Order: sequence, then C-alpha cells, then structure tokens
Amino acid sequence: MGSASKQTSNKAQSNKPSAKQASNDRRARIAELRAAEQRRDRRNKIIAGSVAGVLVIAAIATGTWIVVDANKDKKAKEAAAAAPIDGVQTFGDLSRNHVKEKVTYPQTPPVGGDHNAIWADCMGTVYDQPVENERAVHSLEHGAVWVTYNGKATPEDIKTLSEKVKATPYSLMSPYPDEQGTITLSAWSTQLTVDSATDPRVNQFFTKYVQGKQTQEPGASCSMGSM
Repeated sequence: MGSASKQTSNKAQSNKPSAKQASNDRRARIAELRAAEQRRDRRNKIIAGSVAGVLVIAAIATGTWIVVDANKDKKAKEAAAAAPIDGVQTFGDLSRNHVKEKVTYPQTPPVGGDHNAIWADCMGTVYDQPVENERAVHSLEHGAVWVTYNGKATPEDIKTLSEKVKATPYSLMSPYPDEQGTITLSAWSTQLTVDSATDPRVNQFFTKYVQGKQTQEPGASCSMGSM
C-alpha cells in the first residue's frame, strides 16, 4: 500500500509543469500576442496608407478638374466678352464732369457725360420709380449696366429682368417711360434696345459690359449711392 501511494504521488508530480516551463510558456504566449499585434498594426497601416493614397489621388483629380473647369469657364467668359453683340451702339468719348445742375443728354436714356457727384445705388438694385439721369450716369461710370423699360414691357419682362438685376452686382433697373425701345440696356457710352427680356442679347450684354472694358472707374463702389 505504501509503495503504491508513493508511486502515485511521484507520477502526479511528474505531470505538473515546472515553474521554469510555465515561465517559458508565458513568455512564448506573450511573444505570440505581440507578434499578432505587430501584424495587425502593419495591416492597419497598409490599409490606412492605401486609403490615404486613394484620397490624395482623388483630391488631386478633383483639384485638377476644378482648375480645368475654372479655366474653361474663364475662357468662355473672355470669349463672350470679346464677341460683338448685334445691335449695340457706341458713342465714343464722353465728358465726365461732376455737376449740380440738370444735364441735357443726347441719348434717351443717357449713356454718359457730365453727371451728379452722387451715383445711384447699383448693387443689383431694382427701382420701382424713375432714377435721376445724372445719378444713373455716374453709376455707368463705375461699370454698372442700367436696365430701363417703358409701358410696352410685359409683367413677365419686368419679372425676368428684375431677377437678373438682383442677382448681378454692378447693375440697376428702373422704369423709363420716355424711352422709345421697350427695354434698353445701357453701359458707359454703350446701348442696346430689345423688345423682350428673353432676347439672348440681354445676357450677352450683361456678360460683356458689367464691369467691362468700357468702365471708366474700375473697382469704384456701386453701393451707398443715392437717388
């Protein structure tokens, strides 16, 4: 009996791992976990790098597209500004003196000449009453387009033109009962008469003459004017 009990105890002790073996196993497990963590970090970095690369390429492509598109738009506007517009009249060099008295202009509406020292507000301003000629002319000197109309203009014409003017800094609009044409577009020393707001030359005139080459004082304010 004693001998059998001793043998069993020795066998149990031989099956129990030694402290050294347990320490080795623990180190191996830690190393394995660290290796797995390093592999995961490398994989995440590769994924992140790939995503970043794709984003960079996309950003470059998008930026290139924006630049190309902007260049195309700029060239289109330059071409439109350079193109002649059928029916436009020009009147040469005109005087630019500031005066206090009323001026008799040769054109109706006027397109330039002596004018009041205070301009009419022309930051996309739509007036429902006639504007003083002398102040509107000063606005033209600053590069504004002045849209006028008489009683022949339809409510649809007035609505379309009002929306166009309100969306366009350096423009103004007002009724002008005495003008001969239904709708008149005026810039400094330049004028166009059309029968309808849907005439494509309206947009062409805005493109060419809002702050166009005819502007006598480029960059001058068009706000804080007065009637």
